[in-house]
Parts: sequence; C-alpha cells; structure tokens
Amino acid sequence: MTGARTTALVVAAALAAGAGSYAYLHRSAPPAASEEPVPGSVPARKLAATVPAVTLADREGRMRSLTQDWPGKSLIVNFWATWCAPCRKEIPLLLRLQHERSSEGFQVVGIAVDFRDKVLPYADEMKIDYPVLIGEQEGLDAATAFGVEAVGFPFTVFADAQGRIVLAHLGELTQPEADLILGEVQAVNAGTKTLEQARSTVEKGLAALPHAKSSG
Repeated sequence: MTGARTTALVVAAALAAGAGSYAYLHRSAPPAASEEPVPGSVPARKLAATVPAVTLADREGRMRSLTQDWPGKSLIVNFWATWCAPCRKEIPLLLRLQHERSSEGFQVVGIAVDFRDKVLPYADEMKIDYPVLIGEQEGLDAATAFGVEAVGFPFTVFADAQGRIVLAHLGELTQPEADLILGEVQAVNAGTKTLEQARSTVEKGLAALPHAKSSG
C-alpha cells in the first residue's frame, strides 16, 4: 500500500475457539467504541442487500466484475490474505466446494486483500483454480461495499442466484457449516424459503454444531 493511502491492516487479536488468528481492518483510526468486532457475526441489517458492483483485477490482470462475470451463479465470495493462517487453512475446503458444488450453480470467488506479488505465487502453490481477484485498498473498499467495515479475516459472503446476499460468515469456514449454509441458499433459490427463514435456520443450525461460530 502506498503512503498516501490511509487504510491499514492491523493485527488486533488472536481469538480462541479454534478460529485461529484474525486480522482486523480499520480505516485511518479505528473506532474508539469497538476495537474488536465480535467474531463470527455480521448482522444482516448491516450487509448490502445485493452483491455490489465490485470490479477488481484477477491473477492475469483482467478486470472482473462480481455482478457481470458470473450471471445466475450463487456466489461464495471469500475475503482472505496470504498472511492469514485461518485463510490458508480453509482454501482446501473452498477448492472442494468449487469442484463439488459448481454443478449446483455455486461459484467460489476469492478476494485477496494483499500484495499482488504475494498472492500470485501462493495461489499457484495451492493450485487455486477458482477466480481470485486481488487488491490492497481496492480489496478493503470491496469489503466496505458489502457492508463490512471492520472484520476478521477470513470472511465469506453467500449470495443467491439473483445476487441477493443471504448471509456473511466470519472466521474459518468448516465443511458442516458450508453444507448447512449452501443447503439454505439452495432453498432460497428454489423459492421454498425466504431470506429471513434461511438466515434463521442457519443461525440455529450453527448454534447446534460443535464449536459453532454464529453467522449474520
């Protein structure tokens, strides 16, 4: 990041309960009233209603748009960074989701809030084959566009096939959590549940999982 840019990545805390280390995003000076956001929760009322028109460069340098490049797909948008341990740990799961769920209309898109020269070799090393968009300030701006002002890495936003945001999950995603959330997104897509019903089911389901982290 250049000196002229005021946004900084600050390691604010290491949280327990198996979640690993979290890096928090702050703009200029962090809000005095809330130094550490509650992990695992983004209230739905604070999220954008739909996937924002975020445009970032991919690994090849092409500009990609979340709202235009994957029409009709239920997006799984994962915010991460190479220096974030739980981010690295969940990449194999995201790869499995892309391989196993793409036929069901899901599309994983990674947004790396990191330096390009760090992301490219790491993505090659991990054999990431889903789209990865890269941006330092731009990545932070994307998080803000989703309605997330200060949050721990990683976090993942789930949207339905119409581009409506169903929920956001903070912290490392596990297979049982992913299965629960994607099942509810499918119910929304099928018209058998409303967004509110799906969110309620996810909240209750996550609470019932061992070492569950709540979702917004």
